Order: sequence, then C-alpha cells, then structure tokens
Amino acid sequence: MIDEARLRELIRPIPDFPAPGILFRDITPLLHDPDALRATNDALAAIGHGLGASVVAGVEARGFIFGVPVAERLGAAFVPVRKPGKLPGTRASVFYELEYGQGSLELHHDPSVEGHRVLVVDDLLATGGTAEATARLVESLGGTVAGCLFVIELTTLAGRERLTRYPVHALVQF
Repeated sequence: MIDEARLRELIRPIPDFPAPGILFRDITPLLHDPDALRATNDALAAIGHGLGASVVAGVEARGFIFGVPVAERLGAAFVPVRKPGKLPGTRASVFYELEYGQGSLELHHDPSVEGHRVLVVDDLLATGGTAEATARLVESLGGTVAGCLFVIELTTLAGRERLTRYPVHALVQF
C-alpha cells in the first residue's frame, strides 16, 4: 500500500495549466517512480478486489495507465473507454457536459460488458462528468457498475456527488 504522504509528494501541482486559474495535478513524477507506481496500482487493486468486478473500464487516456494493471491484478478483463473515432467496429456512444463544452465517449459492443460487474478506473475525479458518462455507457450496454476508482480526487469540485449510486474510492484527495 502506498503511503498517502508519499503519493502527495509525487503529484506535482502545475499552476495555470491548461488555462489561467487552473491548478493541474500532474502524475508524471508518480509514473517515473516504479516502486510508487507499483504500490499505487496495488492499492487500487486492493480496493477493487472487494467490489467483485469481472471487467475494468479504463477511461482514455490516463485511466488506461491504471486500469490495465488493476485488471491484471484482479484477474479481470479490460475495456478501453475512448474518445470518438478511436475504436473500430461497432460501438456505443454517450454525450456529456464538460466544464467548458461537451464531450463524448465510446465503448465497444463486442467484447461486451453485458452481464458483467464493471469497475470504472481513471486517474482523477474532478467534476465527475467523465466518470458519470462512463457509468451510463456501461449501463446502456447491460453492464453493472461495481464502483469507481481514482488515484486523485479534487474535493472542491464535488464530483463524488454525481456518482452517489456507486462506491467511489480515491487514494488521495486535494
């Protein structure tokens, strides 16, 4: 299990990125530390283990970084949740509101999440819009959301309030 203080040290604050007034939480130093990255993935998987998921849905792009190792540790399948136009074949889409506009996410019909308990994994919980959209997408394809796991939660943006139907866990809160 990663020490929360150590995790905080490895998440670099970048002021005024991507726009003035935004304090970006950069995970690059965490990714550069193999022991901390392993411990982070172990901690996420330990939480996920109790949620009984058979599929992990990683949200593009940083959710892939954590979702694949969590799926491997859980013995679960992994499905990528992608931005439009990135998945071949038949896929479902969901539109959602972003802080500064609209977004869209897609998930394959096959392999299917139907009948599976799906764990949504991403690096950051901010407003909750992306995670909520991912949950809606999973449910529209017949899956059940087992929970949502994040490395970081920005509590002032109240994203957790949009996800009250699901267990939500974050390793560190800012």
